[in-house]
Amino acid sequence: MNFSLLLLRVIVGLLLAGHGAQKLFGWFGGPGLQGTTGWLASIGFHPPRGWALLAGICEFAGGLLFALGLFSPLGSLGIGASMVMAISRVHWPKIWVTEGGFELPLVYLAVVTAVGIAGPGAISLDGVLGASLSSTLSLIGVVVVLVVWIVGHVNSSARQAQKAKAS
Repeated sequence: MNFSLLLLRVIVGLLLAGHGAQKLFGWFGGPGLQGTTGWLASIGFHPPRGWALLAGICEFAGGLLFALGLFSPLGSLGIGASMVMAISRVHWPKIWVTEGGFELPLVYLAVVTAVGIAGPGAISLDGVLGASLSSTLSLIGVVVVLVVWIVGHVNSSARQAQKAKAS
């Protein structure tokens, strides 16, 4: 079981860290912070640079924490927040990735949620250091993620409505 969790954490965590690095630094053929900012502005996020930083940090730092199994479930919360926003604001209502749907972000969300609930396992920095977050801090993290999601969703929906009215 511990090896399974390690394998899942490392693969998913490093892929998501790479995805965040694309957004923040332009690594791996990504748009970098400027490109991510422009794209988020085009789909109604305001302030777009703040949201670009938040998305990149959640994916990059969250992916690294998740892969290492450090300060669990903080990595899961960061990644989960980014995936919920991606599903609701970018990919919805299409399902399949071939149509630009939410298939892949939903798989990532399911993995980080399951590992966030189960814990990172013994083969992790939390297992070695005993550094996981308390259940109280974890609950606060979930509330923060939900509040940020609601604010982002309402904010970008309002911007899109304003754009539609102006047209």
